[in-house]
Amino acid sequence: MNQAHLHLVFNHFPLIGTIFGLGILLFGLIKRNQTLKETGLVVLVISAFLVFPTLKTGEGAEEIVEKFGISKAIIHEHEELAEKFFWLINLTAVAAIVSFVALRKKLTFAKIAIIITTILAIASIVLGKFVGTSGGEIRHTEIRN
Repeated sequence: MNQAHLHLVFNHFPLIGTIFGLGILLFGLIKRNQTLKETGLVVLVISAFLVFPTLKTGEGAEEIVEKFGISKAIIHEHEELAEKFFWLINLTAVAAIVSFVALRKKLTFAKIAIIITTILAIASIVLGKFVGTSGGEIRHTEIRN
């Protein structure tokens, strides 16, 4: 397995995990279930953690696809969006950790922390969609504009 293959393996987990984490968190909020809320928050943190191998394998994948004559502009756009996603999903993870602790300790700002985490998770999903699309455009010319 080369870096491009590993990048393709890892790149789905942060986005899909964030979607699942947000879904579990929202379901927990609707059902007013502490365990579901905490589970959703943990999934958001794990999803953010999985962005690290994705980022690490991205450089190696870039070197491989450049040999195929792929436009450096397309690769650069994907890389820029991926870096923004990296910071946003990690900010989401920090908010999820704060929310988890606040829920566990029944702190007064727990509801606000969860709202902030939810907004950040939604933003991460939206940005992650653009990262994924720009990555797909590298090798799938049929989805380019």
